Amino acid sequence: MTELVTFGETPLRFSPPANQRLEHARETSIHADGTESNVAAAAQELGVEATWLSKLPETPLGRRVLTQIDAQGVNTDVSWVDGREFRQGLVFQETAMPPRESQVWHDRGQTAAASASPSDFPMDLVQRAAVVFSGLSTPTLSADAAETTQALLRASNGKGATTAIDLDYTPGLASPESYRAVFEDLSTHTDVVFANEDDVRKVLGFTGGARELANVVVTEYDLDIVVITQSEHGAIAMHDSPGTNLIHEREAVDSPPVDRTGQHGAFIGAFLSELVRESEVSRALTRAVAAAGLAQSMDGPFLTTTAGELEAVAELVDDRV
Repeated sequence: MTELVTFGETPLRFSPPANQRLEHARETSIHADGTESNVAAAAQELGVEATWLSKLPETPLGRRVLTQIDAQGVNTDVSWVDGREFRQGLVFQETAMPPRESQVWHDRGQTAAASASPSDFPMDLVQRAAVVFSGLSTPTLSADAAETTQALLRASNGKGATTAIDLDYTPGLASPESYRAVFEDLSTHTDVVFANEDDVRKVLGFTGGARELANVVVTEYDLDIVVITQSEHGAIAMHDSPGTNLIHEREAVDSPPVDRTGQHGAFIGAFLSELVRESEVSRALTRAVAAAGLAQSMDGPFLTTTAGELEAVAELVDDRV
């Protein structure tokens, strides 16, 4: 039985090696790199049955996405569309060392996921899941994608599932105002929100530190849990329990990163895995920080670990509380 369902577009990311510029690179790595598929892969790796829903073009690039996600053991339910009419979303990324800044370029117009409709996906599967998750980068692609995301969250929330969204602000894809409008529409059907503290300020317009931001987001949008990540500094989680707001805080794993592309998906995947198991929020946050630390120690967007390895890192995280 599927315990976690995620929905969203997964673009193909092209990255030249060794901090090279795209204009000079002779080769690139290719990764299927989307928040929702990365979350599903992390949860599956941690023992939670996960299904990724999306819409892909019937082209070699679309099939490449599915092949990479299938290889992670994730269950997939894909709606296929004619590749002559809709495209596969692409991302081009240059990594760099200071003083040069890393750069990302999005080529995601007229993509298959932007044409998604609620009828493309099995609502019975969504309604049976314990947790349903989506990021905001997909619903900002089009009105159709926004309507589909809302329908999936509404259908699952109505059956008692925990629903979660990631603010997932992506500069160059849509404006902060577009993200805010989509967020406010979806928050009505949402229990849990993940967001980077800088993105909360930029998209939602709130001010203050991470604790203040979590408190105002919980209150303003009537949420159960808000998780604020602080880049390399760690994360906090606020749980709106009866009569009080409980705040939990964890420092990030202190290690030099090899590749940060899998960090965010691993964090959310681990946190939601613990919600599937009905764990306490404090335990979910500890394992999320541990999974993010492990993910940044390896190349690529997918978490690879073992229960013993995760537990050992989680103990280190708890020791610093």
